[in-house]
Amino acid sequence: MKSVCVLGNGQLGRMLHQAGEPLGITVFPVGLDAEPESVPFQQSVITAEIERWPETALTRQLANHNSFVNINILPRLADRLKQKQLLNQLNLATAPWERLQDATQWPAIYVSFDALVIVKCRVGGYDGHGQWQLRPGEEDKLPFECYGKCIVEPKIIFDEEISLVGARSVDGSMVFYPLTRNLHSDGILRVSVVFPAPDSRWQKKAESMLGILLQALNYVGVMAMECFIIGDQLLINELAPRVHNSGHWTQNGASISQFELHLRAILMLPLPTPVVTAPSIMINLIGIDVSERWLADPLVHLHWYDKIVRPGRKVGHLNLCHPDHTILSRSLQYLAGHLPGEYQGGITWARQQLNS
Repeated sequence: MKSVCVLGNGQLGRMLHQAGEPLGITVFPVGLDAEPESVPFQQSVITAEIERWPETALTRQLANHNSFVNINILPRLADRLKQKQLLNQLNLATAPWERLQDATQWPAIYVSFDALVIVKCRVGGYDGHGQWQLRPGEEDKLPFECYGKCIVEPKIIFDEEISLVGARSVDGSMVFYPLTRNLHSDGILRVSVVFPAPDSRWQKKAESMLGILLQALNYVGVMAMECFIIGDQLLINELAPRVHNSGHWTQNGASISQFELHLRAILMLPLPTPVVTAPSIMINLIGIDVSERWLADPLVHLHWYDKIVRPGRKVGHLNLCHPDHTILSRSLQYLAGHLPGEYQGGITWARQQLNS
């Protein structure tokens, strides 16, 4: 079986490595500045944990590698402008948007989008970075160098925020996980909740939309699609052409994790639909030290990234899965007593999802 080289050695690359071990797949996550001669990429399939990267000696070598999966798609989807253009071309619903070129556009933008807008960097923004929420008169908050490098959208007031993680194989076959309900705060995903049998109307709609994208791009591997539900509308917010934070619950809540599914897809291994039999919850650990107390609850699976703890930085996540909502809620209540105050709202929200 071929080895896999992952461009990027963060937590996603690490979890791809962990998923490959039981299957006998050797996965090499490599840093962008690694010396090319130290990376066994010649006989490997190449994938990436990131959508964009600087030019280095290694990335120059990999750019010409015949087995770099999605090499032309990744930089395209790393650009929010090109994402929006693609969605429009495919007639897939998304929030209205405009390219922000200069400050003279603001009066017209506020007329079109009302009085509250979101400015997003075309490339590089994540976890709330590279985004600004503005009202009329607040344009000075936006750095001048952002003009020409951003898009602007109206602030969307949604009923629910969901995501769909799916995968496409080389032969065009596709599989999808159940929809994930997500709670964000300050642009960072805090908690995800998944049920084995979500609302079939939204599931079918989301699968249709993501399927159109995967086929149109001839994409291979796992992709995540973040969406807003507004009334009877489903709007695509953003795409992530890789394994995704909102799919981390699959490590303990599905018969095949998103990481294994990605490896299966890019290596042309069998790609059955993963089986999900019980509700799952994922809690992101952000800027917090690890605690052994979490492990006292039998449902808690700790995934620690072994990164330097800094405010606002994702350093791990907790997965919980059980068919009985009451037992699952009890474990959440336990965690509430061993997590700081800023986690309480997310835990309350997750318990409400279980009772809805």
